[in-house]
Amino acid sequence: MSLRTTKILSVLALAVCALGMEAQMLPNPYGPPITVENAKKAAAAALAEAVKNHWVMAVAVVDPNGTLVYYEKTDNTQIGSANVSINKARSAALYKRPTKAFQDALASGGAGVRVMALEGAVPVEGGVPILLDGKIIGAIGVSGANSDQDGQCAVAGAAAIK
Repeated sequence: MSLRTTKILSVLALAVCALGMEAQMLPNPYGPPITVENAKKAAAAALAEAVKNHWVMAVAVVDPNGTLVYYEKTDNTQIGSANVSINKARSAALYKRPTKAFQDALASGGAGVRVMALEGAVPVEGGVPILLDGKIIGAIGVSGANSDQDGQCAVAGAAAIK
């Protein structure tokens, strides 16, 4: 077994141990990657929610592999939110769950602290998988306000894809 395979298996084993049932992993299979058109549609819905509430946000949409497909932000968004939005989207896509699941697991303490050992897992609300026809086609990540506000915008963005 290669070193890379061993590392991947170790990360997966940690994920299973750390997250348990409360992690809310979606049972949905991965589907084809999100199109640029749908990525723009999801980002527009997330940004519309942000603008409606007078929040400045950065929005990233990735495919199931975590590759950036689309990025947009409102004026005056803090610089750090750019990378955070991308990382939230990647985390949601790669682990098939909203990043709030990691936040909740970490907050619970105990075994939930192992979330910190999961490569690429972002334990802050604001990353949500995007589903189309029951399959995960990507994920959206939002950053710029409080984590619950980020989450609200991410959910609005993901819901725009039908």
